[in-house]
Amino acid sequence: MYNYPHYKEEDKRLVIDFMRKHPFVTMVGADAKGRVAATQIPVLIEERDDKLFLTGHIAKKMDHERTFAENPKALLIFTGAHAYVSGTYYTGNLQQASTWNYISIHARGEIKWMDEGGLRNLLKKLSLHFENNNSASTTIYDNLPAEYTDKLIKAIVGFEMEVTELENVHKLSQNRDEKSYDNIVKELKQQDGDAKEIGELMELRKPNVFPS
Repeated sequence: MYNYPHYKEEDKRLVIDFMRKHPFVTMVGADAKGRVAATQIPVLIEERDDKLFLTGHIAKKMDHERTFAENPKALLIFTGAHAYVSGTYYTGNLQQASTWNYISIHARGEIKWMDEGGLRNLLKKLSLHFENNNSASTTIYDNLPAEYTDKLIKAIVGFEMEVTELENVHKLSQNRDEKSYDNIVKELKQQDGDAKEIGELMELRKPNVFPS
């Protein structure tokens, strides 16, 4: 991780809120021989007794299942919008390197596998959560045919991970002077997609970066 103090968000609640907003993670691990495996999955973020837990499921008989069976240590990476920041946006000497602005959250812990009952309960919560708690939706677990879900259960395995380490980087031009910061915001907001989102986020965060 790009680990500089001025690129950290100290408010843990804001970090967890970001995780909830971006639940599609990259899950990384290494098997007993050190071979790295990665997969992309959605997860649920749950807080219990002042502890943070991530739950999800992965396909069976894939490299990621074999990896975490051999070595349960896992890294789950949460990311959101990101944007190229041209060195021409800075004040003063324009012959400066360009960079990239982004937010990334790294959650570490050990994978614990669920039994079938736990997996079924996870699928109920997961499908209902991502259907915005619409119990009438035809795609939530409780509304799917038993024959279908019984087949699905055999193809996946559920897991839970207690987060034992939580790190973040909020690289959003906090190291720049205020005039450069404002110009970066202006330039990014004139663009579309991720760049505009990063510019708007920087604008919201400015009072904390440059308190009056």
